[in-house]
Amino acid sequence: MAEATGSSKRVERPLSPHIQIYKVQITSVSSILTRITGHALMAGVILGVWWLAAAAVSDDAFATANAVVTSWFGKLVFTGSLWAIWYHYLAGLRHLYYDAGHGLEIKTAEMLGWVCVIGSVVLTILTLLIV
Repeated sequence: MAEATGSSKRVERPLSPHIQIYKVQITSVSSILTRITGHALMAGVILGVWWLAAAAVSDDAFATANAVVTSWFGKLVFTGSLWAIWYHYLAGLRHLYYDAGHGLEIKTAEMLGWVCVIGSVVLTILTLLIV
């Protein structure tokens, strides 16, 4: 194997944005929230399926599952799942709009990110008040 002649010079490359200097943007937050809410919906599904399955198994199993579902923890999981459903729904509509080639300007994309966040909170509160 032949040795390279000459000196090797270190190439100065720009670093990726570091967490301390990176400015959080609503577009990146809304993208991350879409993924989180999609996965977090499974908590509500699992809790609901456990409750239904326990009802089919025995009175004791149902009593245990029902105690969890109606506790503060169960209410928190189902309220979070309700918000996640609304957020994920609005984000899906936003992506359909993007896929049609609309709303891709920075200002519009930022506004649509806020619409998803604020809209999902408002729709969650309205749903809780109605139900």
